[in-house]
Amino acid sequence: MHKYLVVKRHLMQTFSTKSVIQESQVFGPTGSFMWYLNTQNINIEAHENYQKRSYRNRYNILTTNGPLTLTIPLAKGKNQQMPIQDVKISYEEDWTRSHLQTIKSSYGNSPYFEYYFYQIESLMNQKYQHLFEFNMASLSLILKLLKITKNISLTTTYISLYDQVDALDLRQFDYLEMTYSSYEQVWNQKFGFQKNMSILDLLFCKGPESSIILKESLIQNIQSNKSFIS
Repeated sequence: MHKYLVVKRHLMQTFSTKSVIQESQVFGPTGSFMWYLNTQNINIEAHENYQKRSYRNRYNILTTNGPLTLTIPLAKGKNQQMPIQDVKISYEEDWTRSHLQTIKSSYGNSPYFEYYFYQIESLMNQKYQHLFEFNMASLSLILKLLKITKNISLTTTYISLYDQVDALDLRQFDYLEMTYSSYEQVWNQKFGFQKNMSILDLLFCKGPESSIILKESLIQNIQSNKSFIS
């Protein structure tokens, strides 16, 4: 079966008993949360090895100078070959303060900044030792802020290729190929709509309407004939 037909079938089974498989992400992109609406079960990959330059420790926000990638620094070592649950966060530099200042300067004037920032700040200031734990905590918090209830579980072993009938594997998805419903961002007039930013961008800009924007994007992708698997 053609890949996009498989994806399309899963999209039409909204809130089915099927699961999505996803790597752990820090303040994941809107593309991830859009797909989460299509299932009640989110299964996080817990037995992979860490991969650099990914959403595992990077998230994209929109600043006065354009899109910016914020990176959580990791403890020195060969993280690329390390099991994801063993990867440790480095606090040699005060990155939490830097990230929070950047988020504040970028979204301080957004409509819903004051409703969510202190919870993001509280999460970061807990200074989790392991990246995986921090990512899981960020996922739980964002779902709570979105008022989306999901069953979150961890994989019990690593499987490189899932049967798409049983689970929709998001680990190889190309998020930039997806269709997104636009919304007013803080720097719209300067840069136009920037798609697939961190979910923080959507939350700060649209607040309680965030889930509606995600659902609109989901519907658009139901009607798309693209393959999103890279």
